[in-house]
Amino acid sequence: MRVLVIGSGGREHALCRALSLDPAVSGLHCAPGNPGIAELAAVHDVNPLSGAEVVDLAVQLGVELVVVGPEAPLVAGVADCVRAADIPCFGPSSGAARIEGSKAFAKEVMVAAGVPTARAFTCDSPNEVLAALSEFGAPYVVKDDGLAAGKGVVVTSSREEAMSHAAGCVRVVVEEYLDGPEVSVFAVCDGETAMALQAAQDFKRAYDDDGGPNTGGMGAYTPLPWAPDGLVERVMTEIVRPTVAELAKRGTPYVGVLYAGLALTPRGPGVIEFNARLGDPEAQVILDRLETPLAGLLMAAATGRLAEQEPPRFRDGAAVAVVVASEGYPAAPVSGDPIVIGDLPDGSYVLHAGTAVKDGRLVTNGGRVLNVVGTGKDVAEARRVAYEAVGQITLRGAHHRSDIALRAAQA
Repeated sequence: MRVLVIGSGGREHALCRALSLDPAVSGLHCAPGNPGIAELAAVHDVNPLSGAEVVDLAVQLGVELVVVGPEAPLVAGVADCVRAADIPCFGPSSGAARIEGSKAFAKEVMVAAGVPTARAFTCDSPNEVLAALSEFGAPYVVKDDGLAAGKGVVVTSSREEAMSHAAGCVRVVVEEYLDGPEVSVFAVCDGETAMALQAAQDFKRAYDDDGGPNTGGMGAYTPLPWAPDGLVERVMTEIVRPTVAELAKRGTPYVGVLYAGLALTPRGPGVIEFNARLGDPEAQVILDRLETPLAGLLMAAATGRLAEQEPPRFRDGAAVAVVVASEGYPAAPVSGDPIVIGDLPDGSYVLHAGTAVKDGRLVTNGGRVLNVVGTGKDVAEARRVAYEAVGQITLRGAHHRSDIALRAAQA
């Protein structure tokens, strides 16, 4: 099977790594890719937001499956263009991708489907925002209605900070705070059938002890030894399947990965957000543990044959990913600094997210630069290996959290 992956980040590197290990994959391509992906796949200089360019490349390469990784191309309708060219595509249509592209739309779908989530108001003016903040009280949760690369949410006890964030957005969703540990559950969907992947936990704040601003994610781990028994099946029954059914009812069947970001409240799991693709950096650890060959699973979803597949299988053991970020991230990341990756310990590897090659040297090209993945028989061992590997990376001004998976490892 010849596969084309669209995207250039750590999630796409993880996808390409998993696909490269699948014996059914005879040709692997990525556009636009990055230097790490280039070691696994042929990379092509294509605008990932252009459906026409993606289709032209897919036809030229004769690929049998296109996998659209990031949210922006999905919301822009790239998957629609690929399907219109009669090429199987793993990734939701622009209509279905509104589940991430518009927080207000996502709330509307959840209410219609009876999915547990926070009460919320969609606000178009400062007065509406003030009224919503007063209704819910602190901590305040204010979300940019549109895409914001994982940095469109502010959770704060400061009304001034909440209002300032709202003022920088055209439209916002203000919602009540859901108290409880956060968990990510992904489901592979073909428009009707949905199958769960392994649950993971990520770390959104920039600094240790959940300090600093929200980011696109500073690390993740799987499995979750502390999670309640039956959590994933409950999420599938109460959240994922009703949402997929509601989207199909609206004429926008969901094909791809549906990401449910959840809070485990005293009343049970409630949706914080939906994303229309694999989470980043959760994908890096989940795909590491996936034992089922990836290409066949994605093709089954893309062609409406998921019900014929066995549920995904996962290897024993654990994986932990630590993000190494550039100086200034997330506010003002610095690019162009040289990166040196030394000898990595057994059971670890590095996935590129924001890198480039300049004058023959690997340099930073974004805020979240590398995903350092460690594996082991349990979370504690995987965490130790991951941080040993982080110690082999030299990058001026770099920073990373030192507490990824710490509590789980100590449990």
